[in-house]
Amino acid sequence: MAREFRTVGVVGLGTMGAGIVEVFARNGLDVIAAEVDTDAVARGRAHLETSTKRAIERGKLTDEQAAELLGRITTTTTLADLAPCDLVVEAVPESLELKASVFAEIDKHVGPETILASNTSSLSVTELAVGTGRPGKVVGTHFFNPAPVQKLVELVRTVVTEPDVVEDLQAFAASLDKVPVVIGDRAGFIANALLFGYLNHAARMYESRYASREDLDAAMRYGCGYPMGPLALLDLIGLDTAYEILETMYAQSRNLMHAPAPVFKQMITAGLLGRKSGRGFYTYEKAHSSTVVADALTPTSAVPEGVTPREVRRVGVVGTGTMASGIVQVFAQNGYDVIVRGRSDSKVDGSIAGIRKALEKSVVRGKLTEEQRDATLGRITGTTSLEDFADVDLVVEAIAEELEVKRAVFGALDEICKPGAILATTTSSLPVVECAAATNRPADVIGLHFFNPAPVMKLVEVVSAIGTSPEVSATALDVCQKIKKVPVSCGDRAGFIVNALLFPYLNDAVKMLEAHYATADDIDAAMKTGCALPMGPFELLDVVGLDVSLAIERSLFAEFRQSGFAPAPLLEHLVTAGRLGRKTGQGFRDYTTR
Repeated sequence: MAREFRTVGVVGLGTMGAGIVEVFARNGLDVIAAEVDTDAVARGRAHLETSTKRAIERGKLTDEQAAELLGRITTTTTLADLAPCDLVVEAVPESLELKASVFAEIDKHVGPETILASNTSSLSVTELAVGTGRPGKVVGTHFFNPAPVQKLVELVRTVVTEPDVVEDLQAFAASLDKVPVVIGDRAGFIANALLFGYLNHAARMYESRYASREDLDAAMRYGCGYPMGPLALLDLIGLDTAYEILETMYAQSRNLMHAPAPVFKQMITAGLLGRKSGRGFYTYEKAHSSTVVADALTPTSAVPEGVTPREVRRVGVVGTGTMASGIVQVFAQNGYDVIVRGRSDSKVDGSIAGIRKALEKSVVRGKLTEEQRDATLGRITGTTSLEDFADVDLVVEAIAEELEVKRAVFGALDEICKPGAILATTTSSLPVVECAAATNRPADVIGLHFFNPAPVMKLVEVVSAIGTSPEVSATALDVCQKIKKVPVSCGDRAGFIVNALLFPYLNDAVKMLEAHYATADDIDAAMKTGCALPMGPFELLDVVGLDVSLAIERSLFAEFRQSGFAPAPLLEHLVTAGRLGRKTGQGFRDYTTR
């Protein structure tokens, strides 16, 4: 028969501990909350009262329910008072020595059947367990911040945890309206192991001045739909906390992706810890404020002062696929005359028909008028000849990701297009400089990486190759703003910003699955529920296409040569087997039976 949990203890009443106390008390449990001294107890009480007051204001709790909730909580400064507890959750700072000493002390005072749990986000639960007289009854219960709101709980079993303890806690977590995922004792568990490699990589990009902090954050918010950019998220977590988690992960994995970027140590030493100190990657109004000074969360990719953009009136688009057609639609809807070039009349007609259909849907939904639809279509001309691009101001190449084919197109455009015309590629993974080298005008060549579907996605990565002129970069930024996109500037490096940050994270998820650490469902649930991502990694891989994902990961590995970038063998095997994701009906999941 499953254990009953009626009285629970929580040690530590910081933000996290107070949140866990609130979760238990909200669910009708009697809670004994312990802190080191009366001042710490008072601060913990203040956390709880502020949180419940906020819940009342939002209509989540009545005044009576809040009073009952707070009435179920007893505070103490003596661990011996935890004796009646069926479960004790430790939520003290991330120090192995501190947590081990707390566990050893609790162990002396509670009954033999009491379960001891740690809310650690990165430390070894096994090391904590062996310091007690009940290693089989020690687990990790990693709640996410803020605990009353976040649904995910990572339940961490060690090699000696008794199976019934895990089963009982799984049922208990579900009864608290949480989403429990059961995993083994490994640094970072699921969410942090995948999240912090990505955050560390973003910090390295910032440190190397590859892109500005605002552009890095905007790229992931607008390109991937993430709720926060990586540097803003690091400020929220705390740079000191992030450094400790990365250090713990690196000590276990020896993966350079987890070795903390040197900028962390420098900023911590200078007292720049993020929101809690009032300054980190961004500057805030005051300590613990979420308000950024000077609205620095918006991308800074404005046209530089002193650089005059070229005038762009007519645009040519090479290609008739989904991406090319979307780009044609975006330019035409924003007042540009556009020529779309395809290999045959049927492909050109198909592209324009697809645009017409998309515009019709917008009319039906009330997003466009019939006059706007007709005006947009009236600006589009089709052709099968590149010669018709002789008088355009900007050409956007949007054909297949094959370098030799792109180079041939750029060589032809170089001969046909008038002097001063800008030649842009929408490549997502190939070097822009290779396209530039196929021309006699490398200063006029740039990358404009739109995201699919182009009419919907706001982000455009503006990729300047080594020879791209400042005037051309400025023109690209200006044009992107005129077509109502969010441009971010970066250099000509594999993956640019978004793919360089996204695909190593996806690759890490595949390696985690390959190692049988967790199931695809649990990993997806952890990242969606614990990190508020719009899709889990395996959902996203199946949507993108496993072959496309593998090609991007191979290009990243070829450029950076770090073992952490090497594609997971499982991904290569699935591609070899023809399981490419949704487009073939099978990928990490089977869609043929749905």
